[in-house]
Amino acid sequence: MRGGSGQLLAGRYRLTDRLGHLRAHAVDERTGESVLLRALELPALLTAGQDPEDVAPAQADRLVRRVAAVGSTAPAAHPRLLRGVGAFVDGELLWTVEELPAGTTADELLLSGPVPPYRAAELAADLAGGLRALHGAGLSHGNLTAASVLVCEDGATMLGGLLAGVAEEALAEELGGPGGRRRYDVRATLVGPVAERWPLDGGPAGDCWALGVLVHRLVTGRSPYPDGSVPELVTAVRDGRREPAVVCGPLAPLVERLLQPDPVLRPTAEAVGQELAALLAGAPEPVDEERAARAVTLKPEAPLVPVRPRRGGGRGGRTGGAGSGRAAGSGGAKPPRIPPALLGPLLVGGVFVLLVLGVVAVVMFAG
Repeated sequence: MRGGSGQLLAGRYRLTDRLGHLRAHAVDERTGESVLLRALELPALLTAGQDPEDVAPAQADRLVRRVAAVGSTAPAAHPRLLRGVGAFVDGELLWTVEELPAGTTADELLLSGPVPPYRAAELAADLAGGLRALHGAGLSHGNLTAASVLVCEDGATMLGGLLAGVAEEALAEELGGPGGRRRYDVRATLVGPVAERWPLDGGPAGDCWALGVLVHRLVTGRSPYPDGSVPELVTAVRDGRREPAVVCGPLAPLVERLLQPDPVLRPTAEAVGQELAALLAGAPEPVDEERAARAVTLKPEAPLVPVRPRRGGGRGGRTGGAGSGRAAGSGGAKPPRIPPALLGPLLVGGVFVLLVLGVVAVVMFAG
C-alpha cells in the first residue's frame, strides 16, 4: 500500500495506522468515525488502459458497483454486523470501507492460545445472529474467518469482512470467468489456504460450514483440515479428511453437524443460535483459577483434626474462633493434669526406676 499515516483517500478517509500491506485504520473526515480500509490489488488489465475505448475502467467501476450493491442490501445497524460503508478505486487498488469499533480480531485473540469452549460458544452465538440477519436479507457472507470477526471491548462479537469478500469473489469472476480452472486459480491467489473460505457449496449452507470450521479453530487453535496449500486443503475438504470434532469438547456435536458434507444435514444459522443458547444456559459457573490454585498449594500450619460439635449449642452458640478462645481463658476448659514442665523429669525418673527393678530381678533369680 502506498503512502502512510496522514494520507487522504477518496477525498475523505485520512489514514491513521497501517496494518500490514493492504489494511489500514483511517478516520472518515465527513463523519468523524473510525473505519477499517481493506485493499485489493487490481491487475493492470483492469486499470492500466488510458485509451477512451479501453474497457478496463468500466470493469473497475463494475466491481465497485457490485460491492456497493451488497452493502446497500445488508441489514443496517445490526448489533452483530459491522457496517460496510462503501468501496472505491484508487490507482491499482480497490478499497472497501467498514466501520471499526474498539476491539480485537479473533485471529489476534488466537495469538494467545485457544479460546475456552464456553467462551467460544458465546462468540459463535453472536456470529450466528449476524448470519441469520444476512440470510434473512437474501445474502450470504462468504468471508467468515478469524480475521473478519471483531471481539469488542464489551465482549460482544461482530462479523465484518462482507464487502471485502464480495470484492474478492467479484474480481475472481472478472478475471477467471464464472467457473472453471482459471477462476479457481485466481481465487486461490486471492484467498489462499484459509479453510473457512473453501466450502464445497456456497450460500447460507456454506456460511454455516465456515462457522463450524471457525469454532473448531477457536477451541483448538488450528483448522480441522490440513491447510499447507490450497490444493491440499481443497482435496481434504472434498474427501472429508479432517480432525474429529471430539476435540471441541461440549461443542463437538454441533461442530460435527456443521461440517457435514451434505448441506441439507447442516443446521441453519437460526438453529445454531438456538442450540448455543441452550448450551450456554447450562454452562458451569466460571472458575476463579487463582483462588483454586491457592487452595491447592497452601498447606495448614498444623494437622487438621475433626472438631466435635458442642452439645446444646443453639443458634447463638459458637464452635470455634475468637469466642471459643475467650471461653478457655475464663476457666471453661480444664487445665492439664500434669504441668508440661514436669514431663521431662518424670520420664527420666520412670526409666531409672525400671532399670533398678530389672537389676533386682536378675540378682534374685541368680541367688
